[in-house]
Formats: sequence, C-alpha cells, structure tokens
Amino acid sequence: MSQDIFGTRVIAAPMAGGTSTPAFVTAVHRAGGLGFLAAGYKDVAAMEAHIRAARDAGTRFGLNVFVPDPAQLPPSAAVLAEVEQYRLRLAADARRYGVELPRLRLDDDDEWQGKIDSLLADPVELVSFTFGLPGADVVRALQRAGSAVLATVTTVAEARQAAEQGVDALVVQHASAGGHSAAFAAAEVPGSGVPGTTAELTAAVRAAVALPLVAAGGIMGAADLQSVLAAGAQAGQLGTALLRTDESGTRQLHKDALADPHFTQTALTRAFTGRQARALVNEFVRDHPDAPEAYPAVHHLTAPLRAAAAAAGDAERLNLWAGTGWQRARSGSVAEILAGLLG
Repeated sequence: MSQDIFGTRVIAAPMAGGTSTPAFVTAVHRAGGLGFLAAGYKDVAAMEAHIRAARDAGTRFGLNVFVPDPAQLPPSAAVLAEVEQYRLRLAADARRYGVELPRLRLDDDDEWQGKIDSLLADPVELVSFTFGLPGADVVRALQRAGSAVLATVTTVAEARQAAEQGVDALVVQHASAGGHSAAFAAAEVPGSGVPGTTAELTAAVRAAVALPLVAAGGIMGAADLQSVLAAGAQAGQLGTALLRTDESGTRQLHKDALADPHFTQTALTRAFTGRQARALVNEFVRDHPDAPEAYPAVHHLTAPLRAAAAAAGDAERLNLWAGTGWQRARSGSVAEILAGLLG
C-alpha cells in the first residue's frame, strides 16, 4: 500500500453525532483536505444516505465505523449493577428537565453487521474503525471489495495488533484529542502511560510498524501539523480545530461554549456515554466523576438528558467534546481554517 493513500496532509476527523455531515466533508474536500463521514449512531439507511450525498457532490471521502465491544453486549452483572446505581444518581438531572430516564438498552451494536454488509456491497474508498479492531476477515473482505482499511489506535501495543490484522494505515490518536478515546487494549507496560505529545506517540508508533500514519490529537495549527509530520505521520487529523466552522454540524450551543471563557479546562469523562471522552469540564462532568465504564448503555441512559439540555440551551449539562487545544479553535469557513495548514 502506498504511503500516500491520503493525497493530502490534512484530514478532518469523523465526528459522530451530527458534526461530520456530507456538507462538512464536501467543504473539507474542496478546501484541499480529506473528510471522513461518521457512521456511528446512524442506522444503515442513514449511513447510505450520507454516502450518496457525498458522492453526488463529487466529494472524495472516507467513512468511519464503530466497532462494538462484545464484553458490553450485554454488560456483566457487576457492570449492570453499576449502571443501575448510576441511573439513581441521574434522577436529579431527570427531574431538572422533567424527563424520564429510559429503560437500559443492552444490545446496541450500532448495526455493525448491516454496515459491513452495505460497505461490501457498495464499497467506499477508505474505511476507518474506532473503539476496536474489525477482525482480519473483515479487513480482507473490505480490501477485496476495493476499500483501504484504517484502524484507530492509541498505543504502540494497539498499533501492533492492528498491523497484524493487515490494515492499510493507522490513525494514531493521542489522549489530547477531543471526544471519545479509541483505546481498546491495556497499556503495553502497566503504569507506563502514553507519550506526552501527539508527535512523541506518533514517533513511537512509526518505530514499531511500517504503515502510513495519521496523527490525531491537539492539532490546531500549522506548527502542530508540522510536528507530527516530522515525527513520521503522512497527515494530521483535525477535529476540535474544525468544530466552530460554518460548515460544521455541531450545535451552536457547543460552538459558543468553545469560545466561552467560563470554561477553563477539559477532562476525560465517562459521565455522558460510559466511555472515556475528552470534554469541556462543566457541571455534569463535575457532578458525575465516577460514571461506570459501560458503553453504549450509559450513552442511551443519558440521551434524553443531553437532548433536554440542548433544547434548554444549558451548556452545563451537555457533552461539550473538546481537545486540549480548544481555546485555539476559530470560527469561519472550513476553507479559511485549512488555508492556514495547507498554504
């Protein structure tokens, strides 16, 4: 596989939940970057509709798919008990908005097999995976269908596992990235931690595997991009840097919060979804520091609370995903932001 499968040094992260729309990905393409549609949280029909819309616009794009965790489908009895306890702790939030917490949903695999079947029947150029590895059989099937396959990793150990499955490239996500962590395996040396910067993690992965790399985490400007390219990445992946753009599908409440000096830090939290994700620290994050590790059960449990907070314009109870460089996120068009990196 060519080291230059991306055709650009700037990639827009697949941001599920409404941000990475076909219009957003098209704007990235027209500005000289490469965008990824997000299949996460969509049914197969919605995923296919977004693919058609991007194709109709003449856009080059990739598609990202969530890998379900068999250990959470359903959760163990011990984890289920923790989720039930969390439901009790969320009662005050439910009363605040006058909503009812839903019954626990324990079987949501994000329509995994249906999405794989669809992508085999109607391939897209690039398919990336997050939250785990798809399995060597899926990798080979997609490649035979004509897709290049990317896996998202957060450590050298994960990178080696992905390489063993035969993927074509890796997205190397540092802990500084906003939104959900893609981590799926224990640290290679207990207590060793992760390299301190995205460039350092990229260099460590480059030394371990011979695959094209995309570096993700804290890339907000040209200097950040150059640092990961120098460390061995072929491209840098931007998420938070593009959240406030005109074409981003992010809620205006979220965009405004990124520019609000009231918010002074980010943290990794499981409070909203049961999976570690980096967000601006607001009241909800502070109120629920001990949320269980139970994705997607917690995601479904808090969904009506997040919807009610958004409807009420309450940024203190909303999942405000943001990387550590969020204060440098700018408003304006995608083209204006990318011009500073591609110029």
